[in-house]
Amino acid sequence: MKSIASAPAKVILFGEHFIVYGGKAVLCAIDRRITVESELVDSSTIQIDSALGTISIPKDEPIKNVDAKFRPVVFVAQKILKQFNSESGLGITIRSEIPPGVGLGSSSACCVAAASSISGLFAKFSKEKVSSLALEAEKTVFENASGADTASCTFGGIMEYTKQGTKNLNLAPKFQLVIANSKMVHSTSEVVSRVKQFKEKHPDEFSLLCQNESALIEESLDALRANDLEKIGEKMIVNQAHLQKIGVSNQTLDSMVQSVKDISYGAKLTGAGDGGCVVVLVDESSLKDTLDALSEYECFATKIDTAGVEQKV
Repeated sequence: MKSIASAPAKVILFGEHFIVYGGKAVLCAIDRRITVESELVDSSTIQIDSALGTISIPKDEPIKNVDAKFRPVVFVAQKILKQFNSESGLGITIRSEIPPGVGLGSSSACCVAAASSISGLFAKFSKEKVSSLALEAEKTVFENASGADTASCTFGGIMEYTKQGTKNLNLAPKFQLVIANSKMVHSTSEVVSRVKQFKEKHPDEFSLLCQNESALIEESLDALRANDLEKIGEKMIVNQAHLQKIGVSNQTLDSMVQSVKDISYGAKLTGAGDGGCVVVLVDESSLKDTLDALSEYECFATKIDTAGVEQKV
């Protein structure tokens, strides 16, 4: 028997970085997916085949000894096999439509899909249980993972995140997004450190920016509820200006945003910044021109995913 599950990618529409200092972030699941297929095998091994490579290890291999890029999936496999007292091994295949390492939640989506797929060989886990297991797995590599990405990839839709937890907003505004990948390598920890330095050097300016970002997010939520694309786009442009001020944008990202300024509703970087992707708000009438304007970059059109993780056996 095979168990197959898939989970969507995500973008941050508003609030990245400011969330670290007590703000709020708005995440949106998008219809690019990672699919994980798993089956029990007779050997006492865990075998993984993915675009990142292949691995075959004893199923009781200490997790700290496992290659980091496979560690979260191995963690899930070991935990499920132990929970159900299985003497089998596992064969796992991972296929992804999500570019890795560019702030679109590929690692979170993989953890969610793996948790759903592997657990599905033995039982039907609730989405809450899948999300919790996926976060445990993600923390084997990203110790300070907040749970926002795994929640977005599990439940789908548009989600509000604060340090107190996540809340699905049950919104389905009618817009499309274009995601463009700068292909600039960045370090999230370095960017986060840079924001901290900005805060310490300019405390009053940073405090004012936090207040402005907080007000912007509440206005953005109202615009999302009203499906007011012009207003949502305006807020994305202002959010980009806030991110520029705290030093997480750069010339390439600014140029990408600027190139679609007059043909889309709005654009901003998404995620840590200093590389990675920009997200552009469009509708059918502005989609082609936006893709043309960003054609020198890896880019694609996408819509909101409201399904979240999906599993079939």
